[in-house]
Amino acid sequence: MNAIVVYGATGHTGRFVVEELVRQNLPVAVSGRNQAALAAQWGDLDIRPAAVDDPHALDQALKSAVAVINCAGPFATTADPIIDAAARARIPYVDVAAELEANVSTLARHSDIPVVPAMAFYGGLGDLLTTAALGELTTADEVHVAYGLSSWHPTPGTRAAGQVSHDRRDGRRVRFSGGSLQYHQGEVVQQDWTFPGPLGRRRVIAEFTMADVITIPTHVAVPEVRTYMTLEAAGDLADTETPAPTAVDEQGRSDQTFVVDVRVKIGGEERRATATGQDIYAISAPLAVGAVRRILAGETRTTGVASAGAMFDAVDFLKDLPLTLDLP
Repeated sequence: MNAIVVYGATGHTGRFVVEELVRQNLPVAVSGRNQAALAAQWGDLDIRPAAVDDPHALDQALKSAVAVINCAGPFATTADPIIDAAARARIPYVDVAAELEANVSTLARHSDIPVVPAMAFYGGLGDLLTTAALGELTTADEVHVAYGLSSWHPTPGTRAAGQVSHDRRDGRRVRFSGGSLQYHQGEVVQQDWTFPGPLGRRRVIAEFTMADVITIPTHVAVPEVRTYMTLEAAGDLADTETPAPTAVDEQGRSDQTFVVDVRVKIGGEERRATATGQDIYAISAPLAVGAVRRILAGETRTTGVASAGAMFDAVDFLKDLPLTLDLP
């Protein structure tokens, strides 16, 4: 097999993705704008420097590749040129974008190559859990996705992407309601959410809107999708003094733990699916790599541009991840 190219391989999530590919004995090449940084971190790998504003360099980086995983944010800048390069190379594209507007743009594209955005903790995992909860159903009245993070030490890439999204919205808040994405000036609302034990009852920010509100409605007919974040984690993100993640184990993961708690309402019934794990950035690696591996093996449910829940068998995918699961 020719190489799977990781663009943005020197970033925090990019490093996890490269190491996951190596762990799975999959051939990998690394790419990004800074050749010196790539060589310093990945000197023993196939290094293919390219800037996103240089189509020829991107074509060279993807030459003879079998897929590309884009880990370089802000994705408002990087997604389109790398998808275009993937289309020219006739190879699948996967990214780990959490930016709402970037994912809207990607999912609106037409493509005859597989394109899967938001294949990460935000956007991908909640989508897979929702799809697993629905089973064979493709409609719901409401979907609620609550993030029970013990803390959130954002990477520089997270902060940069967040600023891009903030600027694009002119400071407005966003929600998915009435079957569409809505921008508004409403106040931040708090409420209680009862997570599975041992996290239990916690205060959350309601309408802490993340990429799941974009991915889920692409294949589930649902008028309301809402996401929530534990108050402590939201406070960490808002504090400009919160440091970047610090590794605590041999895999490079931080001590952050998470619960993603999905509740799907269908008529008078509520279905629930939860996943518990460690480090939101680290879990994005097996999500993105698992997506590429399944695409290359032909283990997909649709073609072209699609979110995780539409493209893959959700239960099978989830059970292959390093998570503790509680599924219907």
